[in-house]
Amino acid sequence: MAYQAFQPPIRTLMGPGPSDVHPRVLAAMSKPTVGHLDPSFVTLMDDIKSLLQAIFQTRNGLTIAVSAPGSAGMEMCFVNLVQPGDTVVVCRNGVFGGRMAENVTRIGAKAVVVDDAWGSAVDIDKLGQTLKNHPETTTVAFVHAETSTGVRSDAEAITAVAHKYGCLVIMDAVTSLAGIPLMVDQWEVDAVYSGSQKCLSCAPGLSPVTLNENAVRRIQERKHPVQSWFLDLNLVMGYWGGEQKRSYHHTAPVNALYGLHEALLMVVQEGLENAWLRHQRMHAALREGLAAMNIEFVVDPDHRLPQLNAVRIPEGVDDAQVRSRLLQDYQLEIGAGLGGFAGKVWRIGLMGQSACTRNVVYCLSTLEKVLTDLKAPISQGVAVPAALSVLP
Repeated sequence: MAYQAFQPPIRTLMGPGPSDVHPRVLAAMSKPTVGHLDPSFVTLMDDIKSLLQAIFQTRNGLTIAVSAPGSAGMEMCFVNLVQPGDTVVVCRNGVFGGRMAENVTRIGAKAVVVDDAWGSAVDIDKLGQTLKNHPETTTVAFVHAETSTGVRSDAEAITAVAHKYGCLVIMDAVTSLAGIPLMVDQWEVDAVYSGSQKCLSCAPGLSPVTLNENAVRRIQERKHPVQSWFLDLNLVMGYWGGEQKRSYHHTAPVNALYGLHEALLMVVQEGLENAWLRHQRMHAALREGLAAMNIEFVVDPDHRLPQLNAVRIPEGVDDAQVRSRLLQDYQLEIGAGLGGFAGKVWRIGLMGQSACTRNVVYCLSTLEKVLTDLKAPISQGVAVPAALSVLP
């Protein structure tokens, strides 16, 4: 068999992630590789830390990029902050709250799950009652922006309730970072993890993480060794921390971190609040276009994510057929529903560089064309004008 160089197709990525990666980021990743302890690379790591602090809106000293995807950032937070025998209250209103509970169980801790319906935000009163019923709880975990449903939960209120009962907070910000307001210090969130491939529009494979002093203190006071050697922050900080001189822990993905640095720089250059506003404007345009076609959203407006739009599939339409046509004929990727939403919902991403007028117009026009060809019960010729009517 004669092997050849891989040539990926050029797609427009409007699913639940990854998002479109800007040419500046791809160009940065192609720069010459240096050693992971090279003085120039150590300087880059310091810059990445500062940029992440700005985008997380935090002064936390323990702010790093984990050399693995967001799932590893999640596991890093849990294995460092939770010990065997602990009780952790996990808020579950979609797939990723369930993954949090799985982490707790694997550590040998007890997961007390507070369930809310898919498509709904975390119920603050229900969380408070659960904490009252379980005074032994050490930690509360929740997803800020649930990628499986398109729901935003009130991170500030959840954190306040958790702290009222003496608990640390672990927050999943994989889909929220740089897409909607996220104020780590103002909200006093103890530990937050995210991913590089969503609203940061970097290549997949890195997980920004930040922990405050209360979280660091818990790690220092642990009685059990951290289960994971690779994710043990006591060791990792010897590489990411210190004054220039770093201890060897692992060979960092040097070129991937070049890309992350460029992606973070682009967010800062745009302005973080401008990035939040852009996501909201593009969501408004998409919303108007979909409404004109009589396509409904799953989530109520008060808790709806602008960067991840969960919409109901029109009656009688074959989910897989539409997504396949979009991908094969138009090189456009949108996401399928998960769990109980499978076959009932599409997830349309407007993340990072994908949140732009061109993508909104392209998504609406191609989706309308495919649905019209399949004789779906939608209005025709109205989606794009409706979207453009709300854009400046």
